[in-house]
Amino acid sequence: GMTKVLIHPLAGVLSAYGMGLAEIRALRQRAVEVLLSDDAMADLAAVRSGLAGEATAELVEQGVDAGAVRIAATALLRYQGTDTPLPIDFADAAAMTAAFEALHRQRFGFVMAGRPLIVEAIAAEAIGGSAAADGIDAVPQFRLAAGAGAAAPLEHVRLWIDGSCGTAPVWDRAALAPGDAVKGPAIIAEANATTVVEEGWRATVGARGELLLDRYVPRPKAAAIGTAVDPVMLEVFNNLFMSIAEQMGAALANTAQSVNIKERLDFSCAVFDAGGGLVANAPHLPVHLGSMGESIETVIRQRQGSMRPGDVYVLNAPYNGGTHLPDITVITPVFDEAGSEILFFVASRGHHADIGGTTPGSMPPDSRSIDEEGVLIDDRVLVAAGRFCEDEMRALLASGRWPARDPDQNIADLRAQVAANETGARELRRLVADVGLDVVHAYMRHVQDNAEEQVRRVIDALHDGSFAYEMDDGAMIRVAIRIDRAGRAAVIDFAGTSPQHPGNFNAPPAVAKAAVLYVFRTLVDDDIPLNAGCLKPLDIRIPEGSMLRPRYPAAVVAGNVETSQVITDALYGAMGVMAAAQGTMNNFTFGDDRRQYYETICGGSGAGPGFDGTDAVHTHMTNTRLTDPEVLEWRFPVLLRDFRIRRGSGGAGRHRGGDGVIRAIEFTEPMTAAILSGRRRVPPFGLAGGASARCGENRVERADGAIEPLGSTARVEMGVGDRFIIETPGGGGCGRTDAAGGGRS
Repeated sequence: GMTKVLIHPLAGVLSAYGMGLAEIRALRQRAVEVLLSDDAMADLAAVRSGLAGEATAELVEQGVDAGAVRIAATALLRYQGTDTPLPIDFADAAAMTAAFEALHRQRFGFVMAGRPLIVEAIAAEAIGGSAAADGIDAVPQFRLAAGAGAAAPLEHVRLWIDGSCGTAPVWDRAALAPGDAVKGPAIIAEANATTVVEEGWRATVGARGELLLDRYVPRPKAAAIGTAVDPVMLEVFNNLFMSIAEQMGAALANTAQSVNIKERLDFSCAVFDAGGGLVANAPHLPVHLGSMGESIETVIRQRQGSMRPGDVYVLNAPYNGGTHLPDITVITPVFDEAGSEILFFVASRGHHADIGGTTPGSMPPDSRSIDEEGVLIDDRVLVAAGRFCEDEMRALLASGRWPARDPDQNIADLRAQVAANETGARELRRLVADVGLDVVHAYMRHVQDNAEEQVRRVIDALHDGSFAYEMDDGAMIRVAIRIDRAGRAAVIDFAGTSPQHPGNFNAPPAVAKAAVLYVFRTLVDDDIPLNAGCLKPLDIRIPEGSMLRPRYPAAVVAGNVETSQVITDALYGAMGVMAAAQGTMNNFTFGDDRRQYYETICGGSGAGPGFDGTDAVHTHMTNTRLTDPEVLEWRFPVLLRDFRIRRGSGGAGRHRGGDGVIRAIEFTEPMTAAILSGRRRVPPFGLAGGASARCGENRVERADGAIEPLGSTARVEMGVGDRFIIETPGGGGCGRTDAAGGGRS
């Protein structure tokens, strides 16, 4: 058969594949959008007919009978203001609208009632074939008469099949006639293929010489997996649950609009049980994953009994399960088929490039209250029974003294988060259909129980320890770890930590718990999902009124990104596991009222007993990428002038700490820039006699050559030609150097 596809782009661009958002928008601004309506159907039908005629004519030129050609026409439709078209069979306006809404709900989890549909393209596929290909009589018959009987097999060979070794005949395909049947186990050999026929299967030669395989012995009924824990199935379910979260992440990256989520991958996705306990996650950001469970517990507590199928919730409130305002969590309950019982939850947390606040990028270095950091979203309905609540969200994003600067981008990324959750919900339902709900629930408990036992084994090898780690402004994180040998448990006590911070380095308790969960998960050698079971042997004690349990309306934007790193290094220091990493995320933001950008910058990781640190990596509680230079310079008015390893910044020792980096960004338009960082005064510590790493440095080099040193946190106005330069810290070294001055081993 032969096909010919012709496409007519009605809206100026077919899809986002291979194009950036700026290019797509520019093309669409020059194009006239075609709305799907009854009035437009005559013109659309004419386009469809024209394409069909052209495609048919090309097949006729290739020898295809025009009467044998059939046409399959589709329309690429999208909601007005969105970027993702869906292919729909061409029909009348009402039928295409209904089909689009059904497919959109299936793929993304919601519809946008009342939003116009844009016809982005019409495609017509002409399908036909030659008479020789379609006519049965033209196919040569085998020379043997049907049922004449097969010749003897060529030989018998030993064959390992179905878990045992036996003998099987080898047949010559050319010697088999139409109607001949070969029962397995057997091998059928021919000039260009070998067919293995397994036990219980039969190969029959058809009238045209084709080989048809069918099972003539019913398949043995497989035993149910069962709910009792099995070591093999435990590993299978570990990977199944993680795979679902990874698929959620892929869907989010593919459908998001912002550089922050699409390019930097500053998001996390996870699967939770019906009680909000973390079951499994993809390898995304530890600071997100360890704290999302509290967000789900908030929704469960506040909406118990009122949740319905098709509902999706959104929040970023740091005092109600969130971390800091740019991290917006979208939560979807997964119901049973009857819609009466919640079986699971899925959630995605994405760092939005801007959520308002006093500086573009919503990471103000000098905020003193939560109101200065952006729009607070405290458990709102994002999708109500399948309807995306866009108007309500836009009103919320526009509220307050410092509203969100780009609500279109917020809305687009929120839609992507809903779609990611729908991917997770769909895969969980598929898993239930395959193995049964009781098995899925049982193995959710088993993977958590296994994680708990793995952490208890780690605790068996630990000893009491304590550590105090000073931050650049003098605030102190103190932690003591006390081991209960009999109970195979540990107390993680942050008593003595500085009181509530006057600035924005306060971290909600969810952040401290995330750091503890991350640290103890890294001590487990086995490849298990990071989940709530890891926390069961741990008693985390955080004093009221400290900077790790602040009171509203304390500012918290740096707690999630900076204080979390200090907590992590303090925990490793208390256990003597490894030297400090760079101890900061080097949060750099810039923008204006139209464009906002945020990135975290890599540095050195700490060395430990038996291993060196690593150069130029994101460490511990962050796990994002840096935006590709081409994308950065294309989407924003900046040039990346320098980006290289900062040699010698890692701490010396028998095992040397990793080096940081130097990053210089030049501005081609005036913008506001801000840095929120740490370890610019107090260096990352070494371990067991290893040297501390070099502190980081921040500065601005003006176009006229003037140099302005900056502290750990700063906000500056950048002019054309000005460069913002960030030198990140290295990681601490481990162990004393030998007499010869040996360094990296």
